[in-house]
Amino acid sequence: HIKDVARRFALEGFVVLAPDFLSPLGGTPRDEEKAREMFGQLDAAKTAANGVATVAFLATNDATNGKVGAVGFCYGGGMVNFLATRVPDLAAGVAYYGSSPNVDDVPKIKTPLVIQSAEVDERINASWPAYETALKAAKVPYERHLYPGTQHGFNNDTTPRFDAAAAKLSWERTLAHFNKHLR
Repeated sequence: HIKDVARRFALEGFVVLAPDFLSPLGGTPRDEEKAREMFGQLDAAKTAANGVATVAFLATNDATNGKVGAVGFCYGGGMVNFLATRVPDLAAGVAYYGSSPNVDDVPKIKTPLVIQSAEVDERINASWPAYETALKAAKVPYERHLYPGTQHGFNNDTTPRFDAAAAKLSWERTLAHFNKHLR
């Protein structure tokens, strides 16, 4: 799924780097449940540093205009929210059903965000009210889209949770956000 998303961004003219944050543990397995277990085994500080380094690499790469955006799904969505608190020069972020960052860090966010949320996603949605309150208080530019009847992973066409209509609309919104802030 992520390789296909990267391919689709490249077709839209973006320079793309899709880091595999599970590479220190052998890479992301095809089995979703096994991958979910592996994320809990990561060294959080090293993983965060790898995310920050990825943004820095792209910002200084000759193939880019220096503007870097981040999009992530599930764990990666949480990474986008985290990176927004750590990389003030992140030009745009789109978090698909990702965990919220520490609300005490939200005032550090300068990145315009799009939050793509599934309606049926209790764990992720439980933290939204506090995150939204912090975003508003910090005057962070953001949009949140809640897709009715969808489940966590609605954009992933390799799972039974895939919702074609929500995936199409969320992709259009993601591209619009990146075209506005990264071109």
